[in-house]
Amino acid sequence: MTLKGKSYALGAGTIINAIATLKGSAFGVDLKTFVDVELSEDSGVIHGEIDGNPYADTTLIERSVELVLKHYGLEYGGTVSTRSEIPLASGLKSSSAAANATVLATLDAIGERMDSLDAVRTGVQAAMDAGVTVTGAFDDACASFLGGIVVTDNENLELVKRTECDKDVLIFAPDEKGFSSQTNVSRSKLIADWVDIAYDLALDGYYSRAMTLNGFMYCGALGFDTELMMRALEVGVEGVSLSGTGPAFTALVEKGKVNELKKSWENCNICGNVIKTKINNSGAFRE
Repeated sequence: MTLKGKSYALGAGTIINAIATLKGSAFGVDLKTFVDVELSEDSGVIHGEIDGNPYADTTLIERSVELVLKHYGLEYGGTVSTRSEIPLASGLKSSSAAANATVLATLDAIGERMDSLDAVRTGVQAAMDAGVTVTGAFDDACASFLGGIVVTDNENLELVKRTECDKDVLIFAPDEKGFSSQTNVSRSKLIADWVDIAYDLALDGYYSRAMTLNGFMYCGALGFDTELMMRALEVGVEGVSLSGTGPAFTALVEKGKVNELKKSWENCNICGNVIKTKINNSGAFRE
């Protein structure tokens, strides 16, 4: 007997990076990672495949399947395959999306339901086990799974607040790649008191202000140029930030300013792609 399941989860952008304080905020974007899971009783081995990247590390998606099966006391082997619209290793939460979608697709395959936050926590544990995250990325995972804007306590794996928001999002995704596991955590800790100020702004609903303050602080701590942020401010965009630990930048943009910022970013002499999307308030999907 073969069991099959499908799902997708969202990429996300950063409002507050949780590395400094273990408190974070993020928003789901309309870029998706799709996962197919196929299970059988033939063997106990899970094999992962990432479309277009045959040599990529598949530990995260394999571990996500294993944790779901372990939770229900099941022993299956099989395959888990992913394809994604999210630029990898750019700070756009591709790992959270892969873990979330894999957890949901595995649940779909075995015909089980899990509370949304328990499913998120399962993916976070898989990310920790796979070594692809510094903080556990509970904020990113909640935004990827639930959509909208989330504010979280990552240390205690608690969702503090969730808000829906209809805004366009522009992403500048540089050609270079970056990995959260290689982040300079000690430098990030130095700005903790100021990150707390940004976090309080997010709690009060001032997401754009919080996001921009976060961006300037983490650019300083992690050594990123703020030119892309300044260009956004010049055209009147209030919310712009380094996304995660970079190198991508995201901006929450009013519709009348999208084309102006897109043109400015495309002419900034930095190699990369500008992606136009929007906040996705619907979240992950189990087919």
